[in-house]
Amino acid sequence: MAGYSNAEKKIGRASVAEILKTGEGMERALALLEAGQVVAIPTETVYGLAGDATNGEAVARIFEAKGRPRFNPLIAHVSGLVMAHEVAVFDTLSEKLAQAFWPGPLTLVLPLAKGAAIHPLVTAGLDTIALRMPQGFGSQLIARLGRPLAAPSANSSGRITATTAEAVEADLGGKIPLIVDGGPTEVGLESSIVKVEGATVRLLRPGGIAAEVIEAVTGLPLLRQAANTGANTGERVEAPGMLASHYAPNAAVRVGAASVRPGEALLAFGPNRAAGAAEAAAMLNLSPSGDLREAAANLFSHMQALDRSGAKTIAVEPIPDAGLGEAINDRLRRAAAPRDIREGRK
Repeated sequence: MAGYSNAEKKIGRASVAEILKTGEGMERALALLEAGQVVAIPTETVYGLAGDATNGEAVARIFEAKGRPRFNPLIAHVSGLVMAHEVAVFDTLSEKLAQAFWPGPLTLVLPLAKGAAIHPLVTAGLDTIALRMPQGFGSQLIARLGRPLAAPSANSSGRITATTAEAVEADLGGKIPLIVDGGPTEVGLESSIVKVEGATVRLLRPGGIAAEVIEAVTGLPLLRQAANTGANTGERVEAPGMLASHYAPNAAVRVGAASVRPGEALLAFGPNRAAGAAEAAAMLNLSPSGDLREAAANLFSHMQALDRSGAKTIAVEPIPDAGLGEAINDRLRRAAAPRDIREGRK
């Protein structure tokens, strides 16, 4: 196992996952995927738990490892537009978006092509499919496999998203055979998800591409999704990340905090501190300079670190809603939502 000493392996690590760097992991990952297994892989957004999207047993293993409800669809990842056209029907505007942002952190929800080999578990029974083309190792792996990969984030369902191989190992290491270690992810947030509907474009999930950047390509305003949606409200879940409670640490999360209460950890942002910050049980700053790109890259790893501090609540300083701040605040609101509505429980 790469990345851990023999001593570490002997002192109680429950992980059975092999951990290989990207330069060594391609052939092993490919062999496991061909055998219908699942593999954690790095992408530019977050780590994904990948399985052959045409293999029902592989897709079922993804849901099992994550503890994910099966009404929540998965994103199918492709190596290029040729593969994408084999499984989905593109309108002119969606084609334009793919040309502009692929490979990259944009997912398109499109009509499923007739006769597409995608297993129905991937789409959760919908007649649409969410497609993305990742950068780097993921794209190379898909091209070698020759089939799309279903790859939700590599973490237990509803919990904090993994942006390092170590975070994947701590959460899912005992449930999967391989983690490919590509270092910390560059973007740190999941992809933006959009759906073209006639002459309108709907933002189903804000993510790694700011809304105004997408609008600059389409020339159209992005319509926003209601904040609480999906199985939590009785509606169908159209895309991942739409459950009202998601991305949650074990600690409670309090957003927009102007002051820190006794015993709270503080997730800070920018140069100015909330009242009582000096008394916080622990503190990490997403970006001391107030840079939203840096904040996005640090969001999940900082939440995980503060969760390990033992504080029962994480207070989060206000973050602007502009640019990537929209996606950061979306994740924080869902992390702060009541936990009894996660995965559709009332």
